[in-house]
Amino acid sequence: MDIRLKSLSDPALAGFDTIIDVRSPSEYAEDHLPGAVNLPVLSDEERAQVGTIYKQVSPFDARKLGGAMVAANAARHIAGSLAGHGGGWRPLVYCWRGGQRSGAFATILAQIGWRVGRVGGGYKAWRALVVERVQQLVTAPVVVLDGNTGSAKTEILQRLAARGHQVIDLEGLANHRGSLFGAMPDGQPSQKCFEGRLAVALEALDSSRPLLVEAESSRIGDVNLPRGIWQAIIAAPRIRLAVPVEARAAYTARVYADTSADPAAVARIVDLLRPLHPAERIEDWLRLIDVADWAGLAEGLMRHHYDPRYDKHRARHDDGRGPVVALESLEDPEGAADRVEAVLAGMNLAG
Repeated sequence: MDIRLKSLSDPALAGFDTIIDVRSPSEYAEDHLPGAVNLPVLSDEERAQVGTIYKQVSPFDARKLGGAMVAANAARHIAGSLAGHGGGWRPLVYCWRGGQRSGAFATILAQIGWRVGRVGGGYKAWRALVVERVQQLVTAPVVVLDGNTGSAKTEILQRLAARGHQVIDLEGLANHRGSLFGAMPDGQPSQKCFEGRLAVALEALDSSRPLLVEAESSRIGDVNLPRGIWQAIIAAPRIRLAVPVEARAAYTARVYADTSADPAAVARIVDLLRPLHPAERIEDWLRLIDVADWAGLAEGLMRHHYDPRYDKHRARHDDGRGPVVALESLEDPEGAADRVEAVLAGMNLAG
């Protein structure tokens, strides 16, 4: 049974127990449907081998070899990871275009007696829905939480989300904290995977309620913000957090403790800034790393690197007329969230 997805939240997806991506591991790693498990019917090496035979020998010989490989891999999956499923289990299978790989695997599963579905058009159809979604304008009224580096924007948004406000954590979706030192464990998703995560979040929005996002540049680490959300960010009203640099530096030293646990890595990143700063300043920052003065390093980087660039970026997208929330410290993030929430309640927002 082919399932033709009409949206990223198509109710048809809820009718299956397991979504199975039968593409090769590298295809799956780049992107996949949310929650899908990878049971490849051709490995990366096997797929390359079949492709070479298809081009250099004949399509028939390629299909014959591929069929044997698919059958062997399907048998391994059925005897292994699928062995514990009973007769009522309902899998949904897909490959790149919903063609031979998913068709072969679905046929074998159906012959066993499982009620199997197949995504019509495969991953390619899903990806088309993702691209369409992230290119569309955001219909919910967007409010941007702004503030210089270290203003606890992400933490405040997380607390507002816990209170029921509509929030999309772009840095969370990108698995990156949005700075030179912002790398996170496990690395970033691919551009396609990031767009898929964002598309699902956008589709779940209530367009009648404000959407809160953090002020970002058009790039978070190695991923780019798609047109729809980026245009919404640059056009949206802003609530700006005004926090003294000393308080921001102390906060940053706390939340980046995982980064400062590797001083050599921090020094390598600082060294990359040599083309942008005087040699004396770079050496001073390296000395602060040597003595583990992380608050001092954060303050120096904010004063001379981040703040000037952030102010220049803000000047392009902020008319300066939005409300400002002045915070003397960041020791009370719940109180900071209260202040932002009160300002938000007084804003005139229309979808």
